[in-house]
Amino acid sequence: MDIMTGAGLAFGMIVVAVMVFMGGDLHMFVSEHAMIIIFGGATAATMIRFPLGAILHGLPLGAKFAFTMSRLSARDLVDELARIAEIARKQGPVGLEKVETNEPFLAKGIRFVADGYDLEFIRDNLERDRDNFLMHLDEGSKIYRAIGDCAPAFGMIGTLIGMVQMFANMTDPSKLGPFMATALLATLYGALVANLFCLPIADKLHGKLLDEETNRTLIIDGILMIRDSKSPALVREMLLAYLPEKHRQEEGEPVPA
Repeated sequence: MDIMTGAGLAFGMIVVAVMVFMGGDLHMFVSEHAMIIIFGGATAATMIRFPLGAILHGLPLGAKFAFTMSRLSARDLVDELARIAEIARKQGPVGLEKVETNEPFLAKGIRFVADGYDLEFIRDNLERDRDNFLMHLDEGSKIYRAIGDCAPAFGMIGTLIGMVQMFANMTDPSKLGPFMATALLATLYGALVANLFCLPIADKLHGKLLDEETNRTLIIDGILMIRDSKSPALVREMLLAYLPEKHRQEEGEPVPA
């Protein structure tokens, strides 16, 4: 679980709620008209921008990965692949059938090696799997960013509609307050949807995409070296190149100055 995403959203909502209740009550900040223009307009614009398949894949995948962490870090993957290479050297590919891991993509690669698939098949299959996953995750990031971009614009549209209605009813003072409230609340809703939810989630997904690309490429290279019967030491040294310099040292070893 990615605690920071949930904590950030909760803290943001608490801040907004405190400000709301300090100046009145919740009822003052509820407007069905503003909700319709923001959520309806943003949904319509997103449907125009993206095909249905991208929305069906990207939205749920993005929501899932915004609140979850990778099961293994890049450093953990290096250690895990070195361990698997040691098992393969001692017991052969058959010994990998009993290897268990919490990382599904790594488990798939191990199964390919254990089943004796050739090097090119393993490379092509894993790279295709990685690229498809990253494409869907990128779609999720783009969709959330698109919603974040258009929500404030529809908030402004709602504000303009409210002001037109207000000026058209200047002869009836009782209608001026509700129309002005709708106009301002549309802007408020658009700003909240964009800056508290959609744009932060889009940025979080972009970071997760970069991490997943590194981790899955690391796994592919490690699996191919294990299939090619490389030594565990060589596997470790080759894969350490994926890590930042400060993370390449073994635990307990001093980092060179």
